[in-house]
Amino acid sequence: MSMNFVQKIFYKLFCLFLSLVYSISGGVVAPSTEDPIKVLDEENVQLTFATVADPQVSNYMFARYRTFEAACMDLQTGTYDAVLLLGDVAENGLEEEYQLVFDKLSGIDTRYIAITGNHDIRLRLYSQSSDRFKEFANALNGDESMTEMHHSEVINGYKFITLGSDKTKFEEAYLSQEQLDWLDDELHAEDGNLTFVLCHQPLKLTHGLPDTWNSPSETAGSVGDQNDQLFEILNKYENVVFLTGHLHTGFADFLYEEKDGVHLVNVPSFSIENKTGDYNEAGLGFIAEVYEEEVIFRARDFAKGLWVPEHDIHIAIK
Repeated sequence: MSMNFVQKIFYKLFCLFLSLVYSISGGVVAPSTEDPIKVLDEENVQLTFATVADPQVSNYMFARYRTFEAACMDLQTGTYDAVLLLGDVAENGLEEEYQLVFDKLSGIDTRYIAITGNHDIRLRLYSQSSDRFKEFANALNGDESMTEMHHSEVINGYKFITLGSDKTKFEEAYLSQEQLDWLDDELHAEDGNLTFVLCHQPLKLTHGLPDTWNSPSETAGSVGDQNDQLFEILNKYENVVFLTGHLHTGFADFLYEEKDGVHLVNVPSFSIENKTGDYNEAGLGFIAEVYEEEVIFRARDFAKGLWVPEHDIHIAIK
């Protein structure tokens, strides 16, 4: 990733400060190696991917960065066809924050699929924030494949479709009609094959909303004004899995639901202490394994290096 001279100086000073903080406080507690990341059925698995959301790495929130670093240590031990980042990668969309993420997350022999969240784009001109995010995402993959906030790619025969806000919004997203029409075409081309659609914000009145957003507003915590149009498109096709983050809720019953045939999976925060749920530690996410007849989202506490099998999600494929 490219940084100007001032940013490089600030980044080096920050890293020096972190090392001093860690030396005084005992350093990062590495996750356990007793419960390693391995697939359930290596012979029959067709696709494996890690999915994490809301790292919101900050250049001043040191406890959060400590959790992120520990979680990345665990994530780096696995083997995946893809690693999915479901938005809010950086707290304030700063280049130094993306550099911190890149330094700890890069290096896995995999394909990285990243989408923007509201924190990535909300504090500056959309052209600046979107260009910065594309530079970060392309640096992870070592290419220039991400040219728009919405794009798609096929991995092991399965399509991943990413959605991203087309303009700056503070909490919600804005999905243009052009992007919605494009999504419809992408799903139509799959003709009912298992497809993963990625968006930072979930649909309204799902995953415990609006209560999980602590708001009485029906649309609070959701994708926003294009919610109904988005769901109408998703609902036209079979075997669509809609992956979101944004809510910072831990492992709980409402992280998965089926809404009129659309499979909705919300992913807890990878670095921040999650607000609700039966298991709401910081550093959570899923390892997904695709088999001929089902997808299993295996709940993982990356910060501690532990599976949390009671919160696994099983989705049947038609």
